[in-house]
Amino acid sequence: MAKHTILGGKVHLYKRENSTVWQCSAYIKGKNRRVTTKEESLSVAKDFAEDWYLDLRGKNRRGELSNEKTFKQAAEQFKKEYEVLTLGQRSPKYVESHQMRLRVHLLPYFGHMELSKITAGEVQEYRIHRMSGEGDYKPAGRSSLHHEAVTLRQVLKTAVRHGWLQFIPDISQPYGASGKISHRAWFSPEDYKSLYEATRKKATQAKGKHWQWASEQLHDYVLFMANTGLRPDEANVLEYRDVTALSN
Repeated sequence: MAKHTILGGKVHLYKRENSTVWQCSAYIKGKNRRVTTKEESLSVAKDFAEDWYLDLRGKNRRGELSNEKTFKQAAEQFKKEYEVLTLGQRSPKYVESHQMRLRVHLLPYFGHMELSKITAGEVQEYRIHRMSGEGDYKPAGRSSLHHEAVTLRQVLKTAVRHGWLQFIPDISQPYGASGKISHRAWFSPEDYKSLYEATRKKATQAKGKHWQWASEQLHDYVLFMANTGLRPDEANVLEYRDVTALSN
């Protein structure tokens, strides 16, 4: 990682791995503060960093420097709460997907930011950053950006619940063109007939064998799913009390 210091070591300039722009940091009022210079030229980045540091010093003298929570702190709180509160309701893989998006994409970009600095404009800058494919990552597609926005919103909701943020900014996609319309796969009548005939045959052949019950359950499950239209996750939590008998 490329590093430089200015103002007698009070300000550090560095580049993140696989990034072409300079970041700067300084320790003021008990907190290490960071910001991106958005500059690739070291000399221009040094000028930016010096102005930024002197501005921070001025704010500190005037009592305007905030010690509010950062996105990283809110993300840590979200991870701690989410895994516990959704235990048994969300699959471990789904929970890990949130953590992966935070670790790989959201924290490297937003982690150092104070929560109030995460505005709609800053989120749009993040989209541009992801769609440009900076670093080793290929340009993000619509689906990836949508999932990252979901994780980002969950972290900001956590911050609001704890009183660290007043409200969630508008992080919806501007200039939104219609996304690709996709349809769930479905059986043709011929496919469905082939399936239930095969499961019925298996159930019949299993008579008297130790897998008879499992074969009969599979056949019934195929008939039930096809004739109710329920999704697998809905059917798996269905109980007798959820079913109302209809009389003619």
